Amino acid sequence: MNDKRIYSGGEFLIADAIPDEVFSPEDFTDEHRMIGDTARDFVLKEIQPNIEKLDEKDHVLVLGILAKAGDLGLLGTDVPEKYGGLGLDKVSTTIVSETLGRRSSFAIVYGVHTGIGTMPITYFGNEEQKKKYLPKLASGEWCGAYCLTEAGAGSDALNAGTKAVISEDGRHYILNGEKIFITNAGWASSFVVYAKVDGEKFTGFIVEKDFPGISTGAEEKKMGVHGSSTRPVIMEDTEVPVENVLFEIGKGHKIAFNVLNLGRWKLGAASMGGSKDCVTGAVKYANSRVQFNAPISSFGMIKSKLADMAIRTYMAESMVYRLAGMFDDKLGILGEETRTSGSENAKAIEEYAVECSIAKVYGTECLDMCVDEYVQILGGYGFCADYPAERYYRDSRINRIWEGTNEINRLLIPRTLMRRVMQGRLNLLSEAEAVSAEPMEHSQRSIQFPDTPLAIQEHMVKMSKKIALIVTGEAVKKYQEDLIKEQEVVARIADMVIEIFAMESGLLRALKIISRDGKEMAGHQIAAVRVYVDETIPRIECLARQVFAYMEEGEMLRARLADLKKLAGYQPIDAVSPRRAIADRIIELESYPF
Repeated sequence: MNDKRIYSGGEFLIADAIPDEVFSPEDFTDEHRMIGDTARDFVLKEIQPNIEKLDEKDHVLVLGILAKAGDLGLLGTDVPEKYGGLGLDKVSTTIVSETLGRRSSFAIVYGVHTGIGTMPITYFGNEEQKKKYLPKLASGEWCGAYCLTEAGAGSDALNAGTKAVISEDGRHYILNGEKIFITNAGWASSFVVYAKVDGEKFTGFIVEKDFPGISTGAEEKKMGVHGSSTRPVIMEDTEVPVENVLFEIGKGHKIAFNVLNLGRWKLGAASMGGSKDCVTGAVKYANSRVQFNAPISSFGMIKSKLADMAIRTYMAESMVYRLAGMFDDKLGILGEETRTSGSENAKAIEEYAVECSIAKVYGTECLDMCVDEYVQILGGYGFCADYPAERYYRDSRINRIWEGTNEINRLLIPRTLMRRVMQGRLNLLSEAEAVSAEPMEHSQRSIQFPDTPLAIQEHMVKMSKKIALIVTGEAVKKYQEDLIKEQEVVARIADMVIEIFAMESGLLRALKIISRDGKEMAGHQIAAVRVYVDETIPRIECLARQVFAYMEEGEMLRARLADLKKLAGYQPIDAVSPRRAIADRIIELESYPF
C-alpha cells in the first residue's frame, strides 16, 4: 500500500490511471465478502419481511431494527473500535451502504444515521464527545439526525438564520431558530445542528433531544420514503453546553461541507445498490410475463432496456468503489494521531469533493433511469402499489434533491476544479493549453490500434479528456472569474467531467479483469464498456459543440468545431449485439450480471 500512487482529486482529467492501482469489486477480500453476506442476511431477515410496516412509520419497529443493525456492527463501520465501532475501511462501508440502500425507507434512516448523523462527531468531535456519543450511535441505542437546511438556507447553507449566543454564566450557548426537512427528526436522540454564534460565526453543535427548548414539528407528507421521519426541528432558547461545540467556533462549514462530501459518495453507493435491485426485479418479471406466446424478456426492446440498466449500473458501481479505494488510500497514509485531527480529516475528505459530487449525480440519475425502466417493463403492474416498482419509483425521486441538489453538484464540480487550479493543486489549465497546441490529428480513423479488446475505447476516453480540457480552458479564458455565473456552460462542462469519470472507471475495471483473468472472463464487462463509450462519445461532442456555439462565432467557431470533429472522430460500433449478449446473461441469471 505504501508504494501505491495516491491520486489527487480531479487528477483523472489530466492523468491516465493504471488499472491495478484502481480498486474494483473484484478486489474484495474475504472480510469484505463476509461483511456483504452479513448485510444481505440482515436485509432478508429484518427489512424485507417488514417493508409494509416500515412504510407506516412504526417508530418502535424502526428503532428496533436499527438496534439490531448496531448489534451486527452495521452502524459502526466508520466508527473506530475504541468508541464502539468496527473501524473498517471505506470499501466495507460502501458494501454496507450499497446493500442496505436497496429497499424500503429504512435505507434512509440508516443512511442519515450512519452518515451525516454520526460522521461529524467521528471526524470532527473531540475525545470527550467521541467517548460520550459514538458508542450510543454505533450500537443503535441512539438515532442520529443532521440539522442544516432552513427555509431561507437550502443550497445556500451558510445563509443560516439560526443563532447562538453565550449565556451570562458562560456555561451554555442559547440557540434560536428552525431547521426544516430533517430526516430522523421524530426519532433522533442527537442532532448535529448548525447555528451562527453571535449571528456571524457558522458553527456546529451536538444537541440532545432532551435539552431544554428543543422540539419537533409535524411530520411532512411526502411523495415517497414514507417510512422515514421528516420534520422541522425547532429551537427556542435551547441550552447547549459549551462543551458540545463541534470542532471550532466559526469552522462549521468545514464540518458541513466535508461531511456532505462523504454523504454524497454514500448516497451514490446506496443508489447503485437500488439500481441492481431494479435490474433483478425487472428481469424476473420479464421472464415470467408471457405475451404472444413468448416471455417478454425475449423481445429485443425489453432486452435493450435490461442491458442499458445493467450497463449504467456497472459504471456507477465501478466509480463508487474506485472512489472508496481512493478514500482508503488517502486516509490510510495518515497516522493514528493525525486521523483523529478534525483539520487533517477535513483535508483528506475535501481532496475528493469533485469525485463525491460525480458519484452522487451519476448514481442517483442512474437509479432514476433504472426505476423508470422497471416500471415500464412491468407496464400497468408497475403503476400499482402492490408491486415494488411503484415504491421504488416514488422513493428514488428525493435522491436528486438532498445532499445538495444535482444542479448544485454540477456547479460544484467545475468550481472546485478551478479552485484547485488557483491554489496550484491541479495543473489543469496548462494541460489544456498543451492540448490546444497539439496538432488535431487524433481521429480514430487516423490511428493504428493494438489488437486488444478495448484499444479504441481507451483512445476515445483520452480524446474525451482532451475535449473537456480544451472546452474548460477556453471557457476560463473567456469568462475568467465570472465563469461561475455562466451556469449553462458550467453544467455542460460538469456533464463532460461526469461522463469521463464514469467511462474511465468502467474501462479500468474491465482492463484489470482482462489483465488478471483473460479477455474471455471479461466478456460482459468488455461489452458494457464498448456500448457505453459508443453511446457517450456523441454526447460529449454535443456538449462541447453547444459550449463553443455559445462562446464563439464566425471563423473562430468554425475552427473550434473542426478541431472538435477531429478529436471526437469515432466510427460507431454494432451496439445491438453486445447489448443482446448482456441481456441474455441477465435473463439467464435473473439478476445483475457483473
